[in-house]
Amino acid sequence: MFSHASRIVAVLALILGVFHFVLGVSIAAGWIGPESEALARYAAAPTTGEVIDRSAYIIIFALALGTLAEIGIALRRPRSQ
Repeated sequence: MFSHASRIVAVLALILGVFHFVLGVSIAAGWIGPESEALARYAAAPTTGEVIDRSAYIIIFALALGTLAEIGIALRRPRSQ
């Protein structure tokens, strides 16, 4: 049960991390209005670099959790002989 729940959380965290990464890059490139207004409106961080850093941490967490979930699921499967 926990392995499947971990897989779901990992997928959701990966989606969130990628969304925040795209948001940070979009704000830094100026595609979403002036930087200070866009940060105040869309991101809870003082700089675009911090938004991108947080998204990288979320993506790394999602990959690690997903890997552990896959290992847990693989260990529960019966071995074929």
